[in-house]
Amino acid sequence: MKKIVVLATGGTIAGASASAADGVAYRAGEVPVGALLEQVPGLQQLLGDCALAAEQVAQVNSKDMDYALWQRLALRCTHWLAQDDVQGLVITHGTDTLEETAWFLQRMLDVAASAGVLRAEQARKPVVLSSAMRPSTARLSDGSQNLADAVSVLLDSRASGVLAVAAGHVHAACDVHKVQPYRVDAFSSGDAGVLAHVEEGVVRWLRDPAARMGQADDLATAAPAQALWNAVQDEETQWPWVEILVSHAGNVGRSLRACQQAGVQGVVLAGSGNATLHEQLEQAASALMQQGVPVWRSSRCLEGRAVPGAESPVPLAVCRGQVLRPVQARTEMVLQLLAGVLPAEAATAKTSA
Repeated sequence: MKKIVVLATGGTIAGASASAADGVAYRAGEVPVGALLEQVPGLQQLLGDCALAAEQVAQVNSKDMDYALWQRLALRCTHWLAQDDVQGLVITHGTDTLEETAWFLQRMLDVAASAGVLRAEQARKPVVLSSAMRPSTARLSDGSQNLADAVSVLLDSRASGVLAVAAGHVHAACDVHKVQPYRVDAFSSGDAGVLAHVEEGVVRWLRDPAARMGQADDLATAAPAQALWNAVQDEETQWPWVEILVSHAGNVGRSLRACQQAGVQGVVLAGSGNATLHEQLEQAASALMQQGVPVWRSSRCLEGRAVPGAESPVPLAVCRGQVLRPVQARTEMVLQLLAGVLPAEAATAKTSA
């Protein structure tokens, strides 16, 4: 019998408020996973012959996500994905940092086979992040429907890799980002568009979710992959300090120099427009890179992605041919530092990107 496993981390989907009319002043991460699943009407019928297991990994507001929880989540994912009877995983998660966790988990699964942690087919099993914009106690709570849709996606044989399901849309980990602070339909996949829609429990695919999986990159080669997994498994690992700074009018590089003096180990600059940087910030970034600290640039625009080609001493944040958004880039830099792919040489070698 196949099994679906739900890993709960808290978030608004598990939130509770004093009044059913209150969708803002609530406490995230209050409802345990068992009670959360009981709120999903017709869940057993939806599962059919598939068994369901649940595990409470954490109970946090996702704005407070930290590396220790990422470590636990990665290890619990690989534990379950390595079991042949497990079809896939649902992870209940807050919306605020969902896109960061999605990128982190996808990259960990990208390297899992190279590190010998999972077989290739196990690393391709679907991992679906399910969230909500209203607490479970709200009159218009969206969590139960999102959970049901996540299960529907897992039961579809075409599902693969790390996905996010919300408001009837299926997003890829490489594209999903939060664009609304309150509306239920809070996520976008930008120009790429959603992967699929979930309609009455049926998944209507628009794109192949496995299209980007299996592409080679520096992080997925054997030695860096093993180094990264060794770091993630070690509770004593010191995660590198990587900061995001924004280019804006009047930015003279003071905040970047302050980070440099404090010992920052990597920086992502969220540039204006097509990832352009204030000239004084760019000068400060060049000086920091000359000291061996990696600096990447991205765009602060909410939609679209920066287009390569503009001259700058600061390289674009690129992974598998895709320019990353600032929070993705920060996560990627952290992982590359842990894996030994960065810092100094790699940071200054890609200035033509």
